[in-house]
Amino acid sequence: MSDIPEKASKPTDPWQRLRDLTRARIGLGRTGNTQTTRDVLSFQAAHAMARDAVHKPLDLDGLRRALAPATPLIVSSAASDRTAYLSRPDLGRRLAPESRALLHHGDWDLVFVLADGLSAEAVARQGPALFHACCQALPTWRIAPPVVALQGRVAIGDDIAEALGARMVAVLIGERPGLSVPESMGVYLTYDPVPGCPDSRRNCLSNIHPHGLGIDEACAKLVWLMREAQALKLTGIGLKERAPDLAPPNDQTAQPRAITSPLCEKDAP
Repeated sequence: MSDIPEKASKPTDPWQRLRDLTRARIGLGRTGNTQTTRDVLSFQAAHAMARDAVHKPLDLDGLRRALAPATPLIVSSAASDRTAYLSRPDLGRRLAPESRALLHHGDWDLVFVLADGLSAEAVARQGPALFHACCQALPTWRIAPPVVALQGRVAIGDDIAEALGARMVAVLIGERPGLSVPESMGVYLTYDPVPGCPDSRRNCLSNIHPHGLGIDEACAKLVWLMREAQALKLTGIGLKERAPDLAPPNDQTAQPRAITSPLCEKDAP
């Protein structure tokens, strides 16, 4: 019989099964009274990615290619640069005067606005795919050319829709990056948008990214909301999202429903 002791088996980590189900930081290890080096470095890397997401400029050339064959209109908010955008949220909510002159009034059911928000990478990655999917699902709608808004916040969509004469606006915008997902996109839908429109008149879909709400499901929910909004002539607290978790069907007339509870909204950028 050998005198060499058997190698002790490594204890099973009871948290690993839960970690496999979420990107949140749970059950972190420790060395003495501090976190492990691996977890500290992982946190620092995630924090750096979140900061980079806020400051990284939008890749306009790449976005133009991704939106083809549609030709986007490029506008800017009243914030002259990123510093002004971050320190003066009010400037990001309205169009620069020279940009307003680029928008011509028409007869549109809907306009999509792609705004960099607090994560330009989110819009560059998720925005074009959602735009194309929605256009395909709404073949009978008069959809204006997409508008790309630089240094834009949610409410800039109201200015844009008013200038274009669109009855509805969907603002696709980079959400405030977190420490697990720096490229999450949100969508804010508003019927009959006007400058000064309160957030209570909007519906929001958030956490659109590869690890959250996928493009197909986001499209199904957004198209459902659009059809309901068109039928009921409202969005916001009077319209709750109850779309089935299915791919978007062909364009059909929506059946209006009596809705009393609002869709829970994430803090608007």
